[in-house]
Amino acid sequence: MDETTREALRRSLGTRARRWLLVGTLVAGLLAAVALVAAVAPADRTFAELSGTVQSLMSVMTPLFGILLVRDLRRAPVRVPVLPTVLAVGLPAVVIGVVGVLICAATLALTPAEVADEPWRFAGTVAVGSVLVQIVAGLVGTGLGLLLRSVVVAFLATIILPLGLFALLGAVDALRPAQPWLTPLGSVRNLLSGEMSPARWVQWLCVLLIWGVGLNTVGAALLRRRSGPTGR
Repeated sequence: MDETTREALRRSLGTRARRWLLVGTLVAGLLAAVALVAAVAPADRTFAELSGTVQSLMSVMTPLFGILLVRDLRRAPVRVPVLPTVLAVGLPAVVIGVVGVLICAATLALTPAEVADEPWRFAGTVAVGSVLVQIVAGLVGTGLGLLLRSVVVAFLATIILPLGLFALLGAVDALRPAQPWLTPLGSVRNLLSGEMSPARWVQWLCVLLIWGVGLNTVGAALLRRRSGPTGR
């Protein structure tokens, strides 16, 4: 691991504001898990149901870590490679995903209320999917952060663009099957249900290529074009 990558990883959670953002995201997930267990029927008290709500809620904030990392990149006094910054968002994403898994597991295990007959069904797949959901969310943040200069606009775009595309496809019966192939939300539902098949894994890979690899590739190219051959 070179120094540029190590520095990007340090920056991902290297400020007090970002650590508080992480804490706030995890606390929101914990409160959601507790509230959900208290409110839903016993049949819905499963690890998959908890994870579906908790991880989806926390994934709203995960892109902000990527956007802030890109802002650091823009402010650097000299040009630095984009790839280490894109990869560094994996650190907060994995932390959020893993801690979210622990929150859901502990909340379900410790609840005094009645739970579903098979509360841990697909738990392994859901746990892996939880981390993958947060990684894609973080990459959406870096991608839109590279494309849009404003932190606020980029953050709003991480919510509006994926949900807007999901709603647009869902509004047309003929296009609805494309939702899990083209939108993060479509693949999130599959991953966090735990009911994955080879076709659904391919769908997630398509979403990763579009929203993770593709978005960041276009953003990096645009940033280089704006920066010029020597300046920023």
